[in-house]
Amino acid sequence: MAGVCDICDKRPAFGNKVARLGHRALKRKVKGRSRRQFKPNIQTVHAVVDGKPTRLNVCTSCIKAGKVERR
Repeated sequence: MAGVCDICDKRPAFGNKVARLGHRALKRKVKGRSRRQFKPNIQTVHAVVDGKPTRLNVCTSCIKAGKVERR
């Protein structure tokens, strides 16, 4: 599955998209809520796993943390 990190198992999270009134409104009231999906930034990386080059789907936080040895 392409939306999941192979290293840390990070996957899409669900939440709300909150629409608020504009900056000239008397109060910053919430106008409405709708469901949305927060997707992780998944990149395809050529990495070395057990001495063999492999293609992995890895999130950018794992790449920045150095959890992947790139080929």
